[in-house]
Amino acid sequence: MTEAARAAAADPTGTHLQDEVPRDVNGMPHGQPVLDSLVALLDLERIEENIFRGVSPASSPVRVFGGQVAGQALVAAGRTVPPERRVHSLHAYFIRPGDPSIPIVYEVDRTRDGRSFTTRRVVAVQRGKTIFSLSASFQVDEDGIDHAEPMPEVPDPETLPTFGEQIGPVIEKLGRAQPRPIDVRYVTEPPWVSRDRGPREARSQVWMRADGVLPDDDLLHVCIAAFASDMTLLDAVLARHGVYWGLDKVNGASLDHAMWFHRRFRADEWLLYDCASPSASGARGLATGRFFSRDGQLVATVVQEGLLRVGD
Repeated sequence: MTEAARAAAADPTGTHLQDEVPRDVNGMPHGQPVLDSLVALLDLERIEENIFRGVSPASSPVRVFGGQVAGQALVAAGRTVPPERRVHSLHAYFIRPGDPSIPIVYEVDRTRDGRSFTTRRVVAVQRGKTIFSLSASFQVDEDGIDHAEPMPEVPDPETLPTFGEQIGPVIEKLGRAQPRPIDVRYVTEPPWVSRDRGPREARSQVWMRADGVLPDDDLLHVCIAAFASDMTLLDAVLARHGVYWGLDKVNGASLDHAMWFHRRFRADEWLLYDCASPSASGARGLATGRFFSRDGQLVATVVQEGLLRVGD
C-alpha cells in the first residue's frame, strides 16, 4: 500500500480528498489520491479469521455501488487463500440494496481446499440480512491448451476524450464532482453527449484503467477490474432501445454478475471493455463484456443480468 493509500485508510470515507485531490475542469476529483482511496476501500478490516468488515465512501449515492461490494467480497475471499492460487472465476448475486452509511460485514465460508482448486463462498451482511453473495474459485498455475478471440479494432485510448471532457455539457444530469478512480474513455461518442436519442447497436466499448499506479498485487488488480466491470456494462442493453442513463427515466440495478479471469493483467494499464447485449425481456437485460489488454490479449470475460425498468 502506498503512503497516500495509508492516509486514505485512516479516512476511508474520503473526506481527506477535499483539499489535496486534483480536479478536472468540471471539479471532478481524479488521479492517484482518488485511486488510493479505492485501494484503501478494498483493504478490509479482519474481525475474525473468516470475517471482514468494509465501509463505503462518503460520496456514495443512496445505495452501495455494485462494483464496490463485488470487489470487497472478492478481497475477503482472497484473504483466506494461499497467494500462489489465483482467482479464475466468480459468480455473484445482488440480493438487497446496500446502505452506504453503515459498514458491510463479509463472512467467508472455506468451502473446499483441493490439490489444484480452492473454493470460497462469501456473504455480505448489513443489519443481520444478506445483501450480496459470491462464490469464487482459485487455481494453482497450470500449463494447457491456449486460444482466444482477437481484440476488435478500435482507436487508441490516447486519441479519445477523457470522461471529464465529455461529461461537461451534461454534468448536472449525470452527477457533479463524483470521485472517479477509473479513467474511462468511450470509443464512440456516448448518446448523452451527442443527444442522438435513436436506437443503436446493442454494444458499448470503452477503454478503462485505474487512474494512477497500483501495487504489484495480482488479487488487487483483479478486484479493481471487478469494481470497474459494473460501471458501463448495462449501457449495451439500453442502447438497443434508444434509452440512456441521465436522459431517460431508468430504474436500474445489477441482479447477478459473473467473471472469468483468463490471463494475468494490470488494472492500471489500458483495458478495452467490449460489451454487448444478446437479449432483454421481463424488465431484465443481459449483457456480456470482454476485457482485452492493450496488446490484444483477452484477459477476462463478464456476464451480468440487470433490472431495467424504463419510465418508472
